[in-house]
Amino acid sequence: MKITTQYKSDYEYTSVTEEGQSVKIDMKSENKTDMSPVQLLLSALAGCAAVEVALMIQKKRRKLIDLRIETEGTRRETNPKSFTKIHMTIILVSPDATLEELEKVTKLGIESYCSVRSSLISEVTYECKVERP
Repeated sequence: MKITTQYKSDYEYTSVTEEGQSVKIDMKSENKTDMSPVQLLLSALAGCAAVEVALMIQKKRRKLIDLRIETEGTRRETNPKSFTKIHMTIILVSPDATLEELEKVTKLGIESYCSVRSSLISEVTYECKVERP
């Protein structure tokens, strides 16, 4: 896998995959238009977990109406300002899935299959919620 990150200005870059997909990176403190690298990291973790959870819930023949993951990270105050803790809240909207099923597939998805999670040093915790439509 290869990503090329290109300078646009002192605080703005664009990263492009070998296949041509791109994402803008914005580290300005004001007038931000895009995510910073650490925001992208949290987004990558949530996206990776979401794919695994959604696929496993549907494999259990449960109806998935919506899936949201709210991800919050706590960072060190000194450099490097790495995450010391990341907490994820997984919210499934489903008429027939149970909280127990969601917790089981979330644990398996995040701890066994999510490559972004396994790439992080910080502690990653999560909680699950099921909302009815």
